[in-house]
Amino acid sequence: MEDFMSMIVPMLEGAQTTILLFLIAIALSIPLGFLLTLAVRSSFKPLSWFAQTYIYVMRGTPLLLQLLIICFGLPMLPVVGEYLVLDRFVAACLGFILNYAAYFAEIFRGGLLSIDKGQYEAAQVLGLNKFQTTTRIILPQMFRVALPSLANESITLVKDTALLYAVAVPELLHYAQTVVNRDFTIVPFLVAALMYLIITLVLTMFFKWLERRFKFE
Repeated sequence: MEDFMSMIVPMLEGAQTTILLFLIAIALSIPLGFLLTLAVRSSFKPLSWFAQTYIYVMRGTPLLLQLLIICFGLPMLPVVGEYLVLDRFVAACLGFILNYAAYFAEIFRGGLLSIDKGQYEAAQVLGLNKFQTTTRIILPQMFRVALPSLANESITLVKDTALLYAVAVPELLHYAQTVVNRDFTIVPFLVAALMYLIITLVLTMFFKWLERRFKFE
């Protein structure tokens, strides 16, 4: 029992870091992704081009590379580098937020493109202004269409938190590896896999509930 507790306690601590990073990243990257979607669709071309370029760069380069640049690359910049030294966890959160915002932006863009133009025309006939059309008609339909993709991307985010290991932020996989090296047993890896499965199961059930709710609204 004592051996089990010496294994599970640090892994639970690592799981807390994993969950905290996920909650921060998901809470900030989804709104940022939606703002990027609006920027892409903006009639102000420089803003639209900037948003499209940002999405292309963030989706076209590995998340691990982006984390390494934020954690270790930015402090090396001349003149301003000393002001860009961030706490490793904060830097990791920033990397995840900036990366996943680009993916969520594409998901929201796809949701908006799926809405028939007749919806906008019907809203005009009903006398709704642009704000009312967006909040009452367009956004609920967009979210309903985007929900399965949002769920899938959120589960991917949970698994990607293992990349924290590469930037020296102790999370679930880090502690599992530490116990494996200490006790020379594969059990911690299996426990870590079980913890990831539990987290993703909770997420899956939450999004299934959301899908049922939006389906019958």
